[in-house]
Amino acid sequence: MPLAVMGVPMYIFLPGFYGETLGLAAVGTALLVARLWDVITDPLIGSLGDRLHTRWGRRRPLIAAGMPLLLISAWALFRPPEAVGVGYLLGWGLAAYLGWTLMSLPYTAWGAELSEDYDRRASLTASREGFMLAGTLLAIAWPTVVGAGRADAATLAGLAWLLVLVLPPVVILTLWRVPEYHLPSHPVGWREGWRLLRRNRPFLRLVAAYVMNGLANGLPASLFTLFVAHVLRAEAWTGPLLLVYFVVGILALPGWLWLSRRIGKHRAWALSMLWTSLVFAWVPFLGPGDTWAFLLICVLSGVGVAVDMALPAAIQADLVDLDTAGGGGRRTGLYFGIWNMATKLALALAVGIAFPLLQWSGFDATQVDDRDGTLALALFYGAVPIAFKLAATGLMWRFPHDRRAQLATRARVHDVEGAPGGMTPP
Repeated sequence: MPLAVMGVPMYIFLPGFYGETLGLAAVGTALLVARLWDVITDPLIGSLGDRLHTRWGRRRPLIAAGMPLLLISAWALFRPPEAVGVGYLLGWGLAAYLGWTLMSLPYTAWGAELSEDYDRRASLTASREGFMLAGTLLAIAWPTVVGAGRADAATLAGLAWLLVLVLPPVVILTLWRVPEYHLPSHPVGWREGWRLLRRNRPFLRLVAAYVMNGLANGLPASLFTLFVAHVLRAEAWTGPLLLVYFVVGILALPGWLWLSRRIGKHRAWALSMLWTSLVFAWVPFLGPGDTWAFLLICVLSGVGVAVDMALPAAIQADLVDLDTAGGGGRRTGLYFGIWNMATKLALALAVGIAFPLLQWSGFDATQVDDRDGTLALALFYGAVPIAFKLAATGLMWRFPHDRRAQLATRARVHDVEGAPGGMTPP
């Protein structure tokens, strides 16, 4: 939950906050470089976790190491001095993403190793993402509760304090109480591992769909505050609109889990992307004063926000088993390192592409009445994401690794590892 308190400012508040003083193009470039840093760190840290053997397990030590780095970096980013440059944003951004990777990557890999069951994995992932959404709601509501409804300096400073006070105790609780199973782990060499990875076609297909969908989600996420302020001209509504969006996502999640148990995780996710595309088709037609219409769009599109995070990660856990069945040796950390890399790459591209193109098209965040600029903003926010979501839907609609395929894969894993259950208790 507190990791989401970090996520909302990084992806939604900080681009607009720093962009007002440093310029959209400079901020977009700095955040793009900071997020591309994960292209290096995610696979390395994921692989390190797979090969780590300590008395505390494979995942716990990395999470414990990442927490202080994340807290210090968040404090610097959310409470900057009066005069800062692009170098300040870039440097602390690099540190923050490294700390975030050290925590979130072992955490998600750990969750994927708690069960081998097709539907149980979806339930566990949905539970985790539900708490992530709760943390997101807390961060979104913060500007309205403690400030003037805007992501200003005082709001970000309060979020820094919130993170410092909440993250350490829940991390200690997790490290203390959550079991980490002893799994057969004999990762192969890099050359053989790369060959197995390239042969895992369902995984490559899933990652491609996830990047496409991540771009579709990253564009409106990074442009949300600008859209509300310049297109709707309702800046005070920023917090309540996001609040409604994520509350609906939490409430709708059990329904998507019910549907996934009946038609499969991949088909349920594809239907959610089609639904969101249908709803977002109306966004470019909005203008000043259409706040209530946009509120309805937030409600309807919020139905699919949680499933976008829960079901793809659950499918990813199934595809790690394909690698293990081929002799990969339980490389859960590496696979989720690539997964995290794809997630952040999509969000980085969203910011790095949208902000410079917006500035090139004539949009100026300092101007209030700019029809051409706000039209470009509305198109980048509402129309462009639909094309990416439809491409992702096309990749997932006939996805080959369903429940039946997963049962066969689990049997192969048990044959390879020579154990009937694959897991032993801690």
